[in-house]
Amino acid sequence: GFCRNCLSKWYAAAAAERGLELGYEEARETVYGMPYDEWKAKHQTPATPEQQAAFARSHPDH
Repeated sequence: GFCRNCLSKWYAAAAAERGLELGYEEARETVYGMPYDEWKAKHQTPATPEQQAAFARSHPDH
């Protein structure tokens, strides 16, 4: 699968290659089916302490 944000960037780039004006935020809205901030509010929950610890172990430079 693909990250939705990457897919949005590719979608916007493909539109630009065809001479269409489509910004990144518009592309994200197309991919997510709603404005990104709305999608985050509905679907993105805070990470649990366990998830945060796993991320810290796997990405020590962040």
